[in-house]
Amino acid sequence: MTQADITTVSAERAAADLRAFAARGPMPADGRADLIGLDRAALTALFAEAGLPKFRANQVWQWIYHKGATSFDGMTNLAKPLRQQLAERFRISRPAVATRQDSVDGTIKWLMRFADGNEAEMVFIPETERGTLCISSQVGCTLTCSFCHTGTQRLVRNLTAGEIVGQVMLALDELDGFPTAGTDRRLTNIVLMGMGEPLYNFENVATALRVIMDNEGVALSRRRITLSTSGVVPMMERCGDEIGVNLAISLHATTDDTRDILVPINKKWPLQQLLDACRTYPGVNNARRITFEYVMLEGINDSVEDAKRLVSLIRGIPAKINLIPFNPWPGSNYVCSSDEQIERFAQVVLKAGYPSPVRTPRGRDILAACGQLKSESRKQTRRELRAEAAE
Repeated sequence: MTQADITTVSAERAAADLRAFAARGPMPADGRADLIGLDRAALTALFAEAGLPKFRANQVWQWIYHKGATSFDGMTNLAKPLRQQLAERFRISRPAVATRQDSVDGTIKWLMRFADGNEAEMVFIPETERGTLCISSQVGCTLTCSFCHTGTQRLVRNLTAGEIVGQVMLALDELDGFPTAGTDRRLTNIVLMGMGEPLYNFENVATALRVIMDNEGVALSRRRITLSTSGVVPMMERCGDEIGVNLAISLHATTDDTRDILVPINKKWPLQQLLDACRTYPGVNNARRITFEYVMLEGINDSVEDAKRLVSLIRGIPAKINLIPFNPWPGSNYVCSSDEQIERFAQVVLKAGYPSPVRTPRGRDILAACGQLKSESRKQTRRELRAEAAE
């Protein structure tokens, strides 16, 4: 086939694509479907519904997630008329940045505003050999953990898959992370440790992570993604089977009485049920351990006896313990354990054979550290919703 023949075939294919797409008629600009957050199967199905072949969906996918395209204008391997038609029907969105704060230690916190005006926070933590993005799964939180600032904000709503993926896209934009194949990428790891309980928004979280893990897009492997849960026991096995990411457990106590206060979900699924679910988490082994997060609270959960109980509780579970100095927030009633007490606790755990790094607080000056995230969004009452609709 000559170059002229190839050019003719390409032109005919583009024209056929355009005719099939145009036959569906115009869509209003405010009714455009957002492509961000659709997994590959859903994007392919949407394009097929529009009469476009699978390879067109693959091309757009790579432009969006590998190259970071925010419009169709620059998708040069698509004919210009087709790009125009795509722009009339679809959009490629990001959350808006309400505020950005930069810590003295290099941590960045974004307050993101979504299309309905609700807001959530996201944090990037740069380190010597990696950069970790902490993303949110809900506006507010389902839970009311007493030591956590986020827990003082009642749940407003779940984030959509698009809003979860959109956080990662926004961070990549601001960190010069596109194209994503670069060897010097700053964003190397993702943790779902921001606002919300991920396993109470499982479907959207699972869809979002499938998009993020796709090797022709953002391409972060499941071993670089950690999902943190306070202990939604019935969803843990499904998380391991369907997503297969690393698991972190917000433990924070070694007795049910104390954990009932610190992490009230414990009243529903107490320690024994939670730890049994950890023992059977799909894929857990010595090379792929469960992380137990343990915030250090003076006089509450930081005794040597607590450390010994912790070792006993997790016996037989391939694990590491992250000891987290409590990060104060306005109105909190807890005090961080002393450095000396944290070290005594850590030594007990370490001697039992469990790595027990003490997490260095990051971004405290901008309230970006663990347990400090919160937005001002709140769920509207029915009366407020009726009043708004009447305006």
